[in-house]
Amino acid sequence: METKKVAIIVGSLRKESFNRKVANEFIRLAPKSLKLEIVEIKDLTFFNEDVENNPPQSWTDYKNKLDDADAFLFVSPEYNRTLPGVLKNAMEIGARPPKQNSWKGKPGAVATVSPGAIGGLGANQAIRVAAVSLNIPMMQQPEAYIGQIKDKLMEDGVTVNEKTEKFMTDFLTAFEKWIMQLT
Repeated sequence: METKKVAIIVGSLRKESFNRKVANEFIRLAPKSLKLEIVEIKDLTFFNEDVENNPPQSWTDYKNKLDDADAFLFVSPEYNRTLPGVLKNAMEIGARPPKQNSWKGKPGAVATVSPGAIGGLGANQAIRVAAVSLNIPMMQQPEAYIGQIKDKLMEDGVTVNEKTEKFMTDFLTAFEKWIMQLT
């Protein structure tokens, strides 16, 4: 089976974010046929249509990484019942100019992570809505809302517990199947 490259876009800039920890756990738990890598968004300037035809180097580097990916996994917190502004900005930059949409037609999935009980439901749904307009075919099931994340990490504060690891592994197996169907 051919190895597929999956770009993970983490919607939190915080160095010790729960979302980054979960993204790293997805990397650790990924099936051998998937090579997951975090594509950083922290150096992206705000999207500005005035510069999209002569973009800053950070945009070009970012879009090259998206273009090189076979699929996308969004791992994000929820801010005010929707997706973080930095993630929306990264999605816009990846989609522009429209004839060079780096997302177009590549499979995607989303996992939202929260210390709260709902697990980022609002952000998860908002990311899906944005992905539709970017032409990212999103995996519908299983959905991944990882709430109460503090209770799902081991004592090291990084590794997920056994039950959460199984959930994440099952999610990745379904995502692997989704990617193979579409690529």
